[in-house]
Amino acid sequence: MTIPFPLVEPPDDATREKGRLLFAGPVDFVKGVVAMEGLPPPDRAEVCFAGRSNVGKSSLINALTGRKNIARASNTPGRTQEINYFTLGDDHYLVDLPGYGFAEAPVAVVAKWQRLLKAYLAGRQTLRRAFVLIDTRHGIKAVDEEILTLLDRSAVTFQVVMTKADKVKAADREKVLAQVRAALQKHPAAYPEIVLTSSEKGDGIETLRAIVAGIG
Repeated sequence: MTIPFPLVEPPDDATREKGRLLFAGPVDFVKGVVAMEGLPPPDRAEVCFAGRSNVGKSSLINALTGRKNIARASNTPGRTQEINYFTLGDDHYLVDLPGYGFAEAPVAVVAKWQRLLKAYLAGRQTLRRAFVLIDTRHGIKAVDEEILTLLDRSAVTFQVVMTKADKVKAADREKVLAQVRAALQKHPAAYPEIVLTSSEKGDGIETLRAIVAGIG
């Protein structure tokens, strides 16, 4: 029997090298965007990373790019209140979206950046894929369902990336994966493979680099 939403297979040597080269090249911060009119020109393919607060998004982006502080990690949930744009080589943008869910920020501020997030996802023509980060310790929660439904409605293909996989025992991990797979079957925009990662151990990083490099 085929498992729905299997874990993605590790890349072959050529694909892995393509991913390595893309992320080994220049990765430069372009700007933090607080309104749609501030977005850079839509002149290249872009991928975005979304996740609830404290899912490990900054750590994952730092691990992918091999830079320590390109995405500022913070113990304060909801610190990233802008859409942060980075160039990735000559023909990609890597986009770090504001964390969603619980945030230690005034309600009006949270509402403003949630509106920006929705406008971006619905209106960015060059957005090729959203990577939605899900904590392997917790699985998909109600707040994640909101963003997944928004991506369905916006017709943006999204791929689930499980973070902090090293923090969970193998048996528990399988239970969480079963929960995630069941949840994803309700979402037409879901890409049919899951990426399992650990920023701390480096698991899945080469695979995710190769996936991004293959998106044009």
